[in-house]
Amino acid sequence: MDKKAIDKSKLPSRHVVMGPQRAPHRSFYYAMGLTRDQINQPFVGVASCWNEAAPCNISLMRQAQAVKHGVAAANGTPREFCTITVTDGIAMGHEGMKSSLVSRDVITDSVELTMRGHGYDALVGLAGCDKSLPGMMMAMCRLNVPSVFIYGGSILPGQFKGKPVTIQDVFEAVGMHSVGNMSDADLEELEQVACPSAGSCGAQFTANTMATVAEAIGLALPYSCGAPAAYEFRDQFCAMSGEKVMELIARNIRPRDIVTRKALENAATVVAASGGSTNAGLHLPAIANECGIKFDLFDVAEIFKKTPYIADLKPGGRYVAKDMFEAGGIPLLMKTLLDEGFLHGDCMTVTGRTIAENMASVKWNDDQDVVRKASTPITPTGGVVGLKGNLAPDGAIVKVAGLANQKFTGPARCFDKEEACFEAVKNKDYKEGEVLVIRYEGPKGGPGMREMLATTAALYGQGMGDKVALITDGRFSGATRGFCIGHVGPEAAVGGPIGLLQDGDIIEIDAVEGTLAVQLSDEELEARRAKWQPRETGYGSGAIWKFAQTVGPAKDGAVTQPGGFGEKITYADL
Repeated sequence: MDKKAIDKSKLPSRHVVMGPQRAPHRSFYYAMGLTRDQINQPFVGVASCWNEAAPCNISLMRQAQAVKHGVAAANGTPREFCTITVTDGIAMGHEGMKSSLVSRDVITDSVELTMRGHGYDALVGLAGCDKSLPGMMMAMCRLNVPSVFIYGGSILPGQFKGKPVTIQDVFEAVGMHSVGNMSDADLEELEQVACPSAGSCGAQFTANTMATVAEAIGLALPYSCGAPAAYEFRDQFCAMSGEKVMELIARNIRPRDIVTRKALENAATVVAASGGSTNAGLHLPAIANECGIKFDLFDVAEIFKKTPYIADLKPGGRYVAKDMFEAGGIPLLMKTLLDEGFLHGDCMTVTGRTIAENMASVKWNDDQDVVRKASTPITPTGGVVGLKGNLAPDGAIVKVAGLANQKFTGPARCFDKEEACFEAVKNKDYKEGEVLVIRYEGPKGGPGMREMLATTAALYGQGMGDKVALITDGRFSGATRGFCIGHVGPEAAVGGPIGLLQDGDIIEIDAVEGTLAVQLSDEELEARRAKWQPRETGYGSGAIWKFAQTVGPAKDGAVTQPGGFGEKITYADL
């Protein structure tokens, strides 16, 4: 880009450093070693979700330094700061998981407040673990300053007894161990070798799903989200992102120029095509909300319904993110979808070019079998499906990638929290053919809408993954496989039908037709609703209580504020 100085007189940082009255403010910058020229350049917030909670985030500090070099090389002044993350793999299976979804909005809020408080002009955001990716993209759309997203990269696969393994194998090994199909020694060895490097969980779980979204929606540079965290050349993508954000400032290209209705449809398309996490059905509406675009679970499901499933990725398939990157990366997936008419090619991206222009030089790789051509898919419809019916008037969602049977009918077995269901599974206190119901785990009822990977993985490890179904008003991990339906709405805590179920009620699930129903008349449901009483949660204060007071339904993204719909003026225009 042309490295001529950018005029700060119309940028947010003018409020902080311009004019005689801002002499005290400039003193603070001189105290940190900045020169007059650096103070007069655009300030670029470099927001990192670095922490020592998990391998997902551990490499982000190093990558942030590369971003700062790129910003400085393009005549910008980088200002690094960190925000929180809650790592789902460690929060999973206990009360800590109630913090996960809450953390998404805390990440967005904290990035917003740091940017607003210090008058930064642009944002480069680095994220690693599940909720940090949508949280960072939501902040970009909320602030609407020129922004580039960077994924920290995926973990490398481990090796166990000569076979590649991921963290999914460890969760499922718990179930195998519980029924005597794995020894103590093998479980201990597996847990020590499954995660051999920095990076987020390696398969098409939530982190890699939302990383794929970041490229497809246009907020990340092509190929940047596919490279594993352990690959040192990730620093090149980071430096380029730092330079690119300065070009976006000069050209005044902002997130809401990029994240349009069509871009959201592109994002939903790559989720379905890659057999991605059902959590995308929660996060895409939340990103849309920040832009003032209506794009709820039903809109997402419509895209899923007509999208071919073409990426043979775990947990339903054979490969991990590293394999797809080496086969041609996310652009390879997007190229065939574009060629077959499944993507909008005219959407703007952070490159300053459209999706179609970015894809023009991408060549198909015949020497790989990770991604099929969209004209010859694994299955003709997407790896993720939306459901609706008298048990889910506000919708539900299920991942069908790798699922042989997409219809299930059976009697309900009801549990009012995840731990009760997990205990039953651990003790094999359930029957083949049952539909396990976990309720009061929704956004309000949890509070926090926990993921249920510990339970579903245990079922699969016991060899029962296709012999029972599971439905919940909570969520499922991207690592979940089997007939598992999440986001059932309205949730039990607000009187949704899932809260009215009784043991033995016959539940019908049809992922082909997209229905979720219980064999009860409207009159019977109304009679039960008249007797239903709301329940108190165990949270009467703190961040989780605060979340429960403001959170909306899952179909709209479980958002906690009006977003672009209630906005008077964006931060970027102050």
